[in-house]
Amino acid sequence: MTSQIALPLIPAGGGVPASIVIGPGNRAVADALGRPENWPFRTAILHGPPRSGKSLFARWFANRHLGGVIDAVDAMDETEVFHRWNRAQEDGFPLLLVADGESWDIVLPDLRSRMGAALQLEIGPLDDALAADLLLSHAVQRGLALGEGAPAYLVPRIERSYAAIEKIVSEIDRISLERQVPATLSIWRDALEAVQGPEQSRLL
Repeated sequence: MTSQIALPLIPAGGGVPASIVIGPGNRAVADALGRPENWPFRTAILHGPPRSGKSLFARWFANRHLGGVIDAVDAMDETEVFHRWNRAQEDGFPLLLVADGESWDIVLPDLRSRMGAALQLEIGPLDDALAADLLLSHAVQRGLALGEGAPAYLVPRIERSYAAIEKIVSEIDRISLERQVPATLSIWRDALEAVQGPEQSRLL
């Protein structure tokens, strides 16, 4: 079963608040972010695939005033991260660290030991229900009507990744606007072919 967490934010160029679609792959992350008082040393590190909603989760966490956030922490100077972690500890303030890469290889020994004790949060893979809801969510944020039956057609054929789902919706939107026609089967097929190659658009 999937659900959504609404964000008090309006994406650029759109009138619909951004939202986070919640399913089995990320429900544990959502639950943990709502209870920072349970984190060891009030620190959590969030990992996940590209475009999987890590920054959206971080914005939701920050906007609820649950604690501080360091996004793309694995690209920052480690000494600065260590100082910010120390300040958060002194202030008794929860700190969410978002790592963009697949792994965060920490060199600074003091930082490595402290991050090793933090709560590790991982956004997992997509299931069919979450993939379908993400398709619809991306379409709504673009003001795009995907058309009846779009998830049933697209989900079995699409590459199972967060980034691919976002890219397919973008391509459907682009083709629909270019041709000035609603998104239907022919556009879904052409978008799949453009993004993933002709074999994927003809599966099943």
